[in-house]
Amino acid sequence: MTETYELSEEQRLFQDTVRRLAKERVEPRAAEIDRTGEFPWDMVELFREYGLIGVGMPEEYGGGGADLLTFCLAVEEVARVCATSSLIIAAQHLGAMPILIAGNPEQKRRFLPPIAQGEQLAAFALTEPEAGSDAGGTRTRAVLDGDSYRLTGTKVFITNGGLAKTLVVFASTNPERGVKGISAFVVDGQASGLSVGRIEDKMGIRGSQTAMLNFDDVRVPRDQRLGEEGDGFKIAMRTLDRTRPGIAAQALGISQGALDVTVEHLTQRRQFGRPLIEQEAIQFMLADMQTQIEASRQLLYRAATVVERAGFETESSAEVTRYSAMAKLMCSETAMRVTTDAVQLFGGYGYIRDYPVERMMRDAKITQIYEGTNQIQRLVIFRNMLQGGSRA
Repeated sequence: MTETYELSEEQRLFQDTVRRLAKERVEPRAAEIDRTGEFPWDMVELFREYGLIGVGMPEEYGGGGADLLTFCLAVEEVARVCATSSLIIAAQHLGAMPILIAGNPEQKRRFLPPIAQGEQLAAFALTEPEAGSDAGGTRTRAVLDGDSYRLTGTKVFITNGGLAKTLVVFASTNPERGVKGISAFVVDGQASGLSVGRIEDKMGIRGSQTAMLNFDDVRVPRDQRLGEEGDGFKIAMRTLDRTRPGIAAQALGISQGALDVTVEHLTQRRQFGRPLIEQEAIQFMLADMQTQIEASRQLLYRAATVVERAGFETESSAEVTRYSAMAKLMCSETAMRVTTDAVQLFGGYGYIRDYPVERMMRDAKITQIYEGTNQIQRLVIFRNMLQGGSRA
């Protein structure tokens, strides 16, 4: 079945609104955010004011109630001018998703409204020094002691680490069972025994705080476990199925933003007595960039629709997992190709920080790595082709 994804009138109006907001309020801050590496709290407030920080979360918990495609539009339009700022929206969605998926009604009522309304930042704490792509290597332990668990271990590369007031932490309650022994917990970001280790100095998305978190006998009430003991790995994978389209949207926005500024630059810059954009070789490169972006956009919008149909509380089908991974893979690969070509087309200017394509190229790289490297995405796609067929 072949479908072309056209936006509804309501989605187009929303997209135009976010695009104007990003152009007027976010773009002027983008270079400074990258230069200083400081977390942009003013962008958090801006997105709170306009209802973007929890746009994809249910209205009953204080969110915007938008579907996944509309959420992706918000991320895409902000990423078009500032990838760091778009990650505020995407990371909040990621931190809330395990609670949306596996939380009981009381947990949802308790934890989701402050996240959806932007009163608290959220974080998703899965990765460890020896458990990145291999989540089965989780060493963080959660030991039941009366009415609470004691968490001990280290998490790394945690987006919003040290800033988030609500963390979803994955820890092993039964190491002998491997991935089937991992459980998920909602942890207070200011809990006793929780400390921030190294804050990473990154190549891209520099204004987003990425930190190591140390858990030293952190007490977590038993009623803050999500699901049953041993459900953690399943919760994490279902979460990523529903959040990878957001990273695809970020990558797509970076690609489109790079193409936008490149076309503008080539239209204005002259070589050999005429604008560079009149050079046929350059036109061919731009045509390839536009084609790759539009192909990626259609796959992302299809993926968002497939994932949205599945809802929050159902098990992921092979189709959901596959389309989520394909969108993340294709959009991030496109982002890296397009931004690299954009730097090339800017010539020497592309290598200078006064021009945004240099920043966009650095920002694009992380989309091939976080929420599952693209090597992992290829494994996921192949395995789910076998389970669910290679055609929808």
